[in-house]
Amino acid sequence: MAYRSLYRRYRSQTFAEIKGQPHVTQALKAAVAEGRYGHAYLFSGPRGTGKTSTARVLAKALNCEHLDAGEPCGTCTSCVDIEHGRSFDLHELDAASNNKVDDIRDLIAKVSLGSPGRTKVYILDEVHMLTSGAENALLKTLEEPPPHVVFVLATTEPHKVVPTIRSRTQHFEFHLLPGDELAEHVRWVIDDAGLDVDEAGIEYALRQGGGSARDTLSALDLVAAAGGVPSTSDVGFDLARAIGAGDTGAALTAIQRAMETGREPRVIGEETLSLLRDAFLSAMGAPLAHLNDSSRTRANELAGSLGPATITRSLEHLGQALVDMRQAPDPRVPLEVTVLRLARKDGNDVAALLQRIEALEQQVATLTQGSPTQGSPSPAPVNVQATGSIPPVPTTPASPPPRPTAASPAPARNGPASAARSALSDQPVDQPLDQRPGAARSQPAPSGPPAAPSPAPMPVATSASSPDGPPITIDDLTAAFSGGFLDELEQRVRARFRLGHFTSVIGGVATFAVPNAHVIPRCEEVRPELERALHQRFGRPLTVQLVVDASTPPPRGSTPTTAPRSLPEEHIDTSDVAHLENADDVASTGIDRLTRAFPGSTLVAPPPD
Repeated sequence: MAYRSLYRRYRSQTFAEIKGQPHVTQALKAAVAEGRYGHAYLFSGPRGTGKTSTARVLAKALNCEHLDAGEPCGTCTSCVDIEHGRSFDLHELDAASNNKVDDIRDLIAKVSLGSPGRTKVYILDEVHMLTSGAENALLKTLEEPPPHVVFVLATTEPHKVVPTIRSRTQHFEFHLLPGDELAEHVRWVIDDAGLDVDEAGIEYALRQGGGSARDTLSALDLVAAAGGVPSTSDVGFDLARAIGAGDTGAALTAIQRAMETGREPRVIGEETLSLLRDAFLSAMGAPLAHLNDSSRTRANELAGSLGPATITRSLEHLGQALVDMRQAPDPRVPLEVTVLRLARKDGNDVAALLQRIEALEQQVATLTQGSPTQGSPSPAPVNVQATGSIPPVPTTPASPPPRPTAASPAPARNGPASAARSALSDQPVDQPLDQRPGAARSQPAPSGPPAAPSPAPMPVATSASSPDGPPITIDDLTAAFSGGFLDELEQRVRARFRLGHFTSVIGGVATFAVPNAHVIPRCEEVRPELERALHQRFGRPLTVQLVVDASTPPPRGSTPTTAPRSLPEEHIDTSDVAHLENADDVASTGIDRLTRAFPGSTLVAPPPD
């Protein structure tokens, strides 16, 4: 007897033997047992999930002589004839090759003829391949067939079946088999057939099958015939790991080795794409019920090494490469160029930038966990945002938080943000915020009408002590401003800070009062330049805090504190009047304007009366 492939030898013969489709088999078995079966069914789902096998079992059940609760006995003449393919009660038609109107008309002409059994079953496989004329020719017979006829339509693409046919059938959707259940079935087949296949061969068959029982048994047949797993079975996994490691040489070597053994570029790309999709589902926390334990472990490994950004970018570019292969003179070129680009992580698209940021975050998190920040407790932050009044000075300094000891472990760092906060807290308090690493600039005041400012307190004659020299007093700042200090700065700094004056110096913070809240946002833009100039002038850093002080008049010689409610930029940042030039005289009478409009004209006096 000639050798029969495994998927033919182990084709399901009863509803109980059909794997992974309980929602279909239970409904059909109950309908047959109670005599409530339909006249037309539509079976849809991925390839190799049991659509045609279920249709044959249904035909056996409808004609079985010893039906047992909806299950065919498998021993009567009708069951044996259907199992061996010689029954006149079962007719299979491949709609992919018999898809014309004449083929359907020939089928319709034979529908009314009787058969030895109770029910004549027609199985139309790949029904979505029928032409429009053939579909229309089938409609009437499909809606009202003879009482002894049942139609079973099978397709892998139900969306291509016209609604007029779908509405005349009972639709059952078949699913891919769960990985654990399919692995158990494969091991049973190996034991029953007496095959010599190790665990590596089983994993390869399950990986190649991808949830399809027929594809899995076909791959198992190949492993049993070849005596082992093919050498290029892990090309997709090797490519994915090379992309994650940024190893372009390993990626191109894996493609070349697979192609030397006869693998097509499109097959290599599809296998890699399938593995990346499983890794993407793992990274997103989606269930992986269609994978077995080994494939699930591989997906988790790729998800951890690549990261969501890299996986997403790889899926997009590999999918586009598969599309480009259809028109490419050499299909290898789009695949190799795409894999090279993914492994090098170049490009300025959003996905590439996210991929780089994700890699940097992982490195920072690893360094932060490996070397915790050491140093003195973090000092209390200094508030330098613009406010309506001078903040109160605390009489007692705040106690620093206790440092972790052996009895109290240090709080866990939660990534790059914690590392940045720790680095910022280690900077000295008296250093200007715009010079600290990673310091954020103060935000301008919100737009819209400002709230009524609270009056600032009267100037306090305090000073800022410094270990590097004498303290900076309010008199020093006032003398500097009145002695031409502002004239040495840029025009925009001079124009904006002439509107106010210093009121106090407390703890390294100098309070600068302006006449109204509208000036604060504009002064905040150039405040760092003023702080740098003061640092150079006095040799010590000094932070400038802006407040509103409408009650105190500005020092003598400064500009008035009253300003328009909305002062345009061109009115504030004006140039020096010494650079202005006189404009040409403008004619003030109509005769002068006419003379200018017509050069060379002569003014003629009117004739005497």
